[in-house]
Amino acid sequence: MKLYSDEELAEILDQPIFHLISQAADHLGVECYVVGGYVRDIFLERPSNDIDVVVVGSGIEVAKELKRLLGRKAHLSVFKNFGTAQVKISANSTLYTLNSKLYTLRYPLEVEFVGARRESYSHDSRKPIVEDGTLEDDQNRRDFTINAMAICLNSNRFGELVDPFNGLADLEDGIIATPLEPGITFSDDPLRMMRCIRFATQLNFQIEEETFAALQRMADRIKIVSGERIEVELNKIMMAPHPSIGFEYLQRSGLLQLILPEVAALDIVEQRNGRAHKNNFYHTLEVLENVIKSLECRTDHGDSLWLRWAALLHDIGKTKSKRWDPAIGWTFHNHNYIGAKMVPEIFRRLKLPLGSEMRYVQKLVDMHMRPQVIADNEVTDSAVRRLLNDAGDDIDDLMLLCEADITSKNEVRKKIFLENFRMVRQKLADLKEKDYKRLLQPVIDGNEIMEMFHLKPSREVGTLKQTLKDAVLDNKVENEREPLMQLLIQKAKEMGLELPNA
Repeated sequence: MKLYSDEELAEILDQPIFHLISQAADHLGVECYVVGGYVRDIFLERPSNDIDVVVVGSGIEVAKELKRLLGRKAHLSVFKNFGTAQVKISANSTLYTLNSKLYTLRYPLEVEFVGARRESYSHDSRKPIVEDGTLEDDQNRRDFTINAMAICLNSNRFGELVDPFNGLADLEDGIIATPLEPGITFSDDPLRMMRCIRFATQLNFQIEEETFAALQRMADRIKIVSGERIEVELNKIMMAPHPSIGFEYLQRSGLLQLILPEVAALDIVEQRNGRAHKNNFYHTLEVLENVIKSLECRTDHGDSLWLRWAALLHDIGKTKSKRWDPAIGWTFHNHNYIGAKMVPEIFRRLKLPLGSEMRYVQKLVDMHMRPQVIADNEVTDSAVRRLLNDAGDDIDDLMLLCEADITSKNEVRKKIFLENFRMVRQKLADLKEKDYKRLLQPVIDGNEIMEMFHLKPSREVGTLKQTLKDAVLDNKVENEREPLMQLLIQKAKEMGLELPNA
């Protein structure tokens, strides 16, 4: 981060949009401040296009005056019920002020206006009772000290920092703390507990000791927060550079047990006869970090949110599948299948999308052991063809997840696994180069089988289709009509089906 004097802040804000807001506020004779994340990000030297402005008076009136100054370049939205207004300015708009400063926006700009207010809450609701207040009242209601800083925009104090809670010092020290007593802050709005961990994760900051103690003490209050709100914060934690920081905070605070008990339950190590299994919670976090590290080497990963979710959930079935076998120790047979069955309920509870995103995560959880099983044995063409057929277009993500799952501290075993994975990848690449979709799908499909044998959709049709598919995947016959037709007729005879006329 970088420290700035008030004079330097005035230079940073020496942009037409801030001078226009200043003109609007001065014209109406009200105090006006830019607050919150925009101020924080100035000191963190992070770009931000979302500007929050607090007015000691009517924020709506200042927004209307700004709209008048901007003319048709701006769109005004007023939300009277909430006492707020928003001014949107399109990209490539040219702004100018009375002193002829010109500025062309490269990106769209949004300015949110609100009147300074004081809030009070009832115990069972996040909806506050709102009253007009002073700037001090408004800063008191902010979630964290680093978000409670304000910079004055009025011309006589332009660039003056107002920082009553030493947010600047907390930014410099890398600390997340609340302006007021943290128990009050979190009790008033329990979503702030998630935001606390989210900011600590995104910024790689430490949560101040008293603030973290309040997280642990108040964790149960998260129950009044909607799944949709929790989902937003979880996804922001998930997309941070190192989401494991956030999930460790969630676990230590007790919040994870309330919102994702399936993952929290992995944080246990049992021992029998001197034999212990690994802590699958911390293994999961290591896998998640490995996935992100691998993604940095790929140029085509796009939005990796759902691959990260698959990494987080890949072992959730281990708690239910764990068994003690005196002969071999702890086992987790079919944990992938059990975990995949758990995914839809987690997505429903957290209000995550139940469409293709959920099916993708479920598929990766279900299949994450397949490449490992192949790599642990002889890497046969048949096994690789079946893997590629079942994984389809998600094969690269599946392989990335499986390689990330190798967290063994036994370097010899790890080296063998990675070498076998390299062989699997090579065989996959060879298949892809030969157009695997054409190679792996029999040229005789179910519709043709039904027509040939005068069948309706039935178990017999499924058996015949599977016979052809197995033969193609195992490379027993060429994927061509003549050899497949011979195999089909042979199998139909065995099943006692009436054969087609020659």
